[in-house]
Amino acid sequence: MERQTITRQALEEHIKRCVLEASENTVTAETAADAADIESPIYDEPVICIGSADDPLWAQIRKKQAVGEIWKTPKEWLPAAKRIISIFTPFSRYVLESNAKDPTYPGSAWLSGYNTGGALVKSAGRKTAQLLQEEGFQAVCPVVSPDFLSVSAPGSNPKLPPQLSYQSNWSERHAAFVCGHGSFGWSRGIITKRGIAGRFASVITDLELEPDERPYEGLYDYCVMCGKCAKNCPAQAIDMQEGKKHYPCNMWLNHMGEVTHFADTCGKCQVNVPCMDHIPAPKFRQYSILK
Repeated sequence: MERQTITRQALEEHIKRCVLEASENTVTAETAADAADIESPIYDEPVICIGSADDPLWAQIRKKQAVGEIWKTPKEWLPAAKRIISIFTPFSRYVLESNAKDPTYPGSAWLSGYNTGGALVKSAGRKTAQLLQEEGFQAVCPVVSPDFLSVSAPGSNPKLPPQLSYQSNWSERHAAFVCGHGSFGWSRGIITKRGIAGRFASVITDLELEPDERPYEGLYDYCVMCGKCAKNCPAQAIDMQEGKKHYPCNMWLNHMGEVTHFADTCGKCQVNVPCMDHIPAPKFRQYSILK
C-alpha cells in the first residue's frame, strides 16, 4: 500500500474528534450512576505528545524492570517502530467536582466516567492505529492488542506465572513520561499540563513525526511532595516514604465495586490535590514533606 502524508495537525484533529464527538463522552441514561449526571461531559479536549522509539529511556525502563519483567519496549511491540503517540484525556470539571465532594466514596459522575470513559480512551487509541494502517503505516495500540497482558493480585491471570503481580507488558504512564506529558506524582499518576486526573492511551507506529521535548528530567519533577494524595487516600495506600502500595489500593477498589455496585474506582488521590488539573506552581515546593 502506498503511504499517504499524515501531518501532526491532522493526527491531532482525528484524535480530538474520536474523543469529543463520541457519544460515549456524554453521560447517558444507560450509563449514569445518577440521573442528575445525564448529558454531562466526561472528558475535555485530549492532549497529545509524541516520543521516539529510539529514546534511551526505553532501555533504562527495561534494564531496571521499572514496570515488571513482562514489560515490552516499543520495538518489541513493533520492530519497525519510530514514534509513540501518547494521548491524555483530562476529566471534565463536572467529573472532577463530582468526585471532590465526598472524601470516601466516588462521585456519581466519576463512576460513570470510569466505566464508559475508559472504553472511550481505548477506542480512540484503536481508531488512531486504524487510521495509520489505512494510510499505509504500521501501527499498534498495545492495550487493545490481543498480545496485551496484565495482572493485579498474584495468580489472578492464568496466562501468567502465579508469582507475578501488579504489572503488564505495556504501561501507559511510563509511555506518557517518556513522550513528554509530565512526571510522576507520589500517587504514581502522571502530572500533565492538564493535571493528574484523566486517562491515557498510546499508539506505536513507524510514522515519523517530530518528537516532543521532555521538559523534565527526574521521575517526580512536577510533584510538590505535599502529601495531600496520601492524606486523601481512604485505603491509606500511599506512604510518604515508600510511595503507593498496590495491594491495599487494589483491595479498596474491589471494595468500592461491591459498595457502589457500579465500578471499582476511587480517584481520591487525583482530586482536591494541587496537581488535580495543572502542574503545581513552584511555590508549593517550599512546603514539601520530602526534600
